[in-house]
Amino acid sequence: MSALTRFLGDSPLRVVLKLLVISFLVGLVMNAFGWSPMDVFYGIQKFFMDLWNLGFHAIDRFLGYILLGAAIVVPAFILLRIANYRK
Repeated sequence: MSALTRFLGDSPLRVVLKLLVISFLVGLVMNAFGWSPMDVFYGIQKFFMDLWNLGFHAIDRFLGYILLGAAIVVPAFILLRIANYRK
């Protein structure tokens, strides 16, 4: 068994034949949906950008909730500490 055959997992001719058949089927499906290779690339890019933005949006919302709660909790804590300090 040659190194090329070992690398490809089969004989080079069979691999080329399999790739041609799969490429034809994928091209047929992409054409049916009106997709181009750039549409796929932009879709993947948009997915990762949305995922990135969603992560920071979640952190922003989390910190917003903390600040919103702190606007009530911290003054109440200070008032309770002052009230208990007199005793």
